Amino acid sequence: MDKAAPDPELHGKRHRLHEVLFEADTRAGKAFDVALLVCIGVSIVAVCLESVTSIREQHGQLLRGVEWSITVLFSVEYVLRMISIRRPAAYALSFYGLVDLLSILPTYLSLVFAGTQTLLVIRALRLLRVFRVLKLAQFVGEAKQLRAALHASARKIMVFLFTVITVVVIVGAAMYLIEGEASGFTSIPHSMYWAIVTMTTVGYGDLAPITTGGKLLASIVMVLGYGILAVPTGIVTVELAAAGRKRLVSTQACPSCSAEGHDTDARHCKFCGVKL
Repeated sequence: MDKAAPDPELHGKRHRLHEVLFEADTRAGKAFDVALLVCIGVSIVAVCLESVTSIREQHGQLLRGVEWSITVLFSVEYVLRMISIRRPAAYALSFYGLVDLLSILPTYLSLVFAGTQTLLVIRALRLLRVFRVLKLAQFVGEAKQLRAALHASARKIMVFLFTVITVVVIVGAAMYLIEGEASGFTSIPHSMYWAIVTMTTVGYGDLAPITTGGKLLASIVMVLGYGILAVPTGIVTVELAAAGRKRLVSTQACPSCSAEGHDTDARHCKFCGVKL
């Protein structure tokens, strides 16, 4: 039997829905995105205010009503986004898809686990859409370059962190041997904590060496800390400069998989091949 042809009317409705939900080129799409950003801001403010005891006692019921109302709206929006995409799984597993899902789950989880509604602040990540709403394509391109630089630097940073951990273990053991329990270095893990605090130049001051040898080792760790802080910065800077030489991207979302980050002159999605 021949495969049934797609319904043109259904395709048209899906296309219009996609334009409103995923694009900001039309007046309706931009209005929807602006309203979405306002709702996100209101929900974040409501969660923050509810954490204040005095405000929660007086207006707790109102704030929870606001949270639930916005959560229901976001739930409907999430379902509509799934419907408007030809490949819903691609959107659901994308960065924004996961953020959209995580932005509504805490409210429902609060019915079982009290207090989880405070995790709604993850909705702040949805505010990243503001760059697309305002058609600031250059910011979208900069974000892509930063992501590419971090991805390219991952292996080097992992090697760097492994080296730092090795140094921390050695310094912690040495300080435990030099100072001992009498000076507050009661164990190697406790001494490693001191080494991390000192090497990162945080310096809580809750634990400090007393002997001359301990102070000498502490001085070396402090100086070493300044040099260590510069290493990951240099690694990312080099990769960021390399990524900066790549082409700019547009703010257009694929109607099939919702992927973004296409070149400005792209006519087809580079992830699924569908015409943009």
